[in-house]
Amino acid sequence: NRQILLYCMHHIITDGWSMGIFFHELSALYDAFSAGKAPSLPELPIQYADFAVWQRKQLAGKRLEQQRSYWKRQLADLPVLELLTDRPRPPIQTHRGAKQSFTLSQSLSESVKGLTHQEGVTPFMTLLAAFTVLLHRYTGQVDIPVGSPIANRTQIEIEGLIGYFMNMLILRADLMGNPSFRELLARIRKLALEAYDHQDMPLDERLLKDLQRERDLSRNPLFQIVFVFQNAPTRQALQLSGLTVTSMKVPSKTAQVDLSLYMWESEKGLAGVFEYNTDLFDDSTIASMVTH
Repeated sequence: NRQILLYCMHHIITDGWSMGIFFHELSALYDAFSAGKAPSLPELPIQYADFAVWQRKQLAGKRLEQQRSYWKRQLADLPVLELLTDRPRPPIQTHRGAKQSFTLSQSLSESVKGLTHQEGVTPFMTLLAAFTVLLHRYTGQVDIPVGSPIANRTQIEIEGLIGYFMNMLILRADLMGNPSFRELLARIRKLALEAYDHQDMPLDERLLKDLQRERDLSRNPLFQIVFVFQNAPTRQALQLSGLTVTSMKVPSKTAQVDLSLYMWESEKGLAGVFEYNTDLFDDSTIASMVTH
């Protein structure tokens, strides 16, 4: 009476948004199969290959140059964020990692939402500003680059497709002049909106060549810290007819970069998890960061 379903997909064919679609379609197929009916998923308006062809045509000529010029200016003289580590950085980047979870109190979560509404920004912008302040306090640096994924689904035709559409943006926060938090929030808002307008340019070898950055095998060439606010509209739990479905947490032993912060809204308040490289950071160090 008890089964475990394990699914594994390479990131090259899926992203966080896709998982909501996958669960929805799996539910529909299972419900039809268990009832002895033919499944009736709607025909897709386009395929991923159609998007790939369209994207290649879009990223050419004047539009490509506009996007490249913006990121060349934005990422010129990009600093390395020097977080203090518990051990020396290995000469070649490792991906051994761990996670620590937390939930903010209801009162603090409501205060964050209130400030977000009051300042005319999004929850992502408010939380990124707070994380930026934390990184500033830890490093003393005033130029804080953070990588952040964007869904990059800007056409309605691709909202229902499973595939890898996500792109990484580098949001370079400016804390020069010791701004108030509201001033920083305004800077983050402007920064994010400009990045959204130039979200089509991938962080690929063309951009690295433009920036003429020296490659260092011990770290990611453009960012070492990632912030993610998980709010994909299609994200939902798996529901199967006649079954009670619960998700199982699988311990993670990997870290994509030095440090990542994932946050989302839960029933208990704003929740989050730090994913960190265990060759650099002790568990106790990250526990202190969670508290801060």
